[in-house]
Amino acid sequence: MDALEAKRLELQAQLDGGKTAEDRNRMGQFATPTALAREILTHGIRLLPEREKITFFDPGIGTGSFYSALRAVAPEEQIESATGFEIDPHYGEPARQLWQDTPLDIRLGDFTGAAPEGQGANLLICNPPYVRHHHLDGAQKAELQSRTEDACGVKINGLSGLYCYFMGLSHPFMAEDGIAAWLIPSEFMGVNYGRMLKRYLLEKVTLLQIHRYDPQDVQFEDALVSSAVVWIKNTPPPKDHAVMFSYGGTLAKPALSRAVAATELAKEAKWTRYPQADKATQRAGISLGDLFDIKRGLATGDNSFFIMDRDQIEERGLPMECFTPVLPGSRYLPEDEIRADKNGLPQIEKQLFLLDTRLSEDEIAQRYPALEAYLATGKKGEKSVADRYLCRSRKPWYVQEKRPAAPIVCTYMGRSRAGGKPFRFILNQSDATACNVFLMLYPKPFLARATENNPEIMRAVWEFLNEIDEAELVGHGRVYGGGLHKLEPKELRGFPAEDLIARLPETKPLQEQLGLFEKAVA
Repeated sequence: MDALEAKRLELQAQLDGGKTAEDRNRMGQFATPTALAREILTHGIRLLPEREKITFFDPGIGTGSFYSALRAVAPEEQIESATGFEIDPHYGEPARQLWQDTPLDIRLGDFTGAAPEGQGANLLICNPPYVRHHHLDGAQKAELQSRTEDACGVKINGLSGLYCYFMGLSHPFMAEDGIAAWLIPSEFMGVNYGRMLKRYLLEKVTLLQIHRYDPQDVQFEDALVSSAVVWIKNTPPPKDHAVMFSYGGTLAKPALSRAVAATELAKEAKWTRYPQADKATQRAGISLGDLFDIKRGLATGDNSFFIMDRDQIEERGLPMECFTPVLPGSRYLPEDEIRADKNGLPQIEKQLFLLDTRLSEDEIAQRYPALEAYLATGKKGEKSVADRYLCRSRKPWYVQEKRPAAPIVCTYMGRSRAGGKPFRFILNQSDATACNVFLMLYPKPFLARATENNPEIMRAVWEFLNEIDEAELVGHGRVYGGGLHKLEPKELRGFPAEDLIARLPETKPLQEQLGLFEKAVA
């Protein structure tokens, strides 16, 4: 490591320490580690013609980690020019002083309002600010959308983070046939707001490669996101183009890699399936959403207030008839099948109950004085339970959402476990409802009727769900730093179910009646 890079790292630590974590998060200021920056620059230079002079550009330069990496991996005489933008003087001014004896031109200002100059850069490398959309007000979003559409021909979704606008706005700053690398969260590959960014990558430039780092190897200690490097070339995509998808390891030595046809990518909503997936998701004639209403479990407003075990209920003298059984968190469910006793209670060690009554406060006062006294404690204090957002929107404030017990529940967040999957499907034979740490699968009427005639149908469904390949299921969800996977209700609804239907001949007449059979074979 040269002396300037050592000084830059010392400066970076000093400047980061001068800001709160909240301020840095709001502005998306997460510096690129030295080793990662050098890995990216080494790869980028390989994509340029041999010995071509480098015009370098970084629209979110910070203290200059990528420029420092360029100096470390490229001969000095090959670097013709280097330019960067930095919006925050807290970082920009000290960085200017650090690099004052080098060719780097740091411009203090907001890149999103800048105009391109000259022929553009042939090597654009950037770790853009990771600013979520809710930190951008409506006027900012409208201006960014307009400017980005003018710059690259694609209107970015209003739920996109700032990094999506940076990519589109940088388009006219690139030289013809120039190379760009974007170190960004991999979430764009699998969420709805990423659709327009993916359109830009497929239609306006040549998408060369997307390397996704193993989500358990978080690239930034203080940013819990899963990272990807997106490589593009500023030239229209060739006919029959294929994109290299790589995963894990390094850019030079990925753990997995596979070329995927651009025509396949245009039809695939979840790019996070690659390179592990062999082919695009088959468009389902019937999906799980045709068979189940899939909803998140109920949000109580304050679990510690509304959920108790039997001992706590008895100690407070509360009426058991005002409670309903509720499942505990998945760590208290060692088995994936919950059996019930003769009263419908789950046969598990940690039995919990949810305060769930629709009686008015006057009725409670007349019939259950102990419950009246307990509810009164929820109205006390500066941050009372009754004044919390969910509770104050209810009438009365202690009324819970209608979420009856579901025959199958699914954990919607989790990490891959040795010998297991990040998501668990649990067969629930009890009358226990579930909170919002679970997804709840309620059979549609025709499936419910079939199940009444043959209870084994639900077991067959459960067995099918647990046989789903982990990569397929993960590919329908999203992933965050540290290997945390998440599966939203709409993502599970879209999972193909033709193979499941083939196991359930009892449902064929009902499928035909509802037009689902024709939908499946059309």
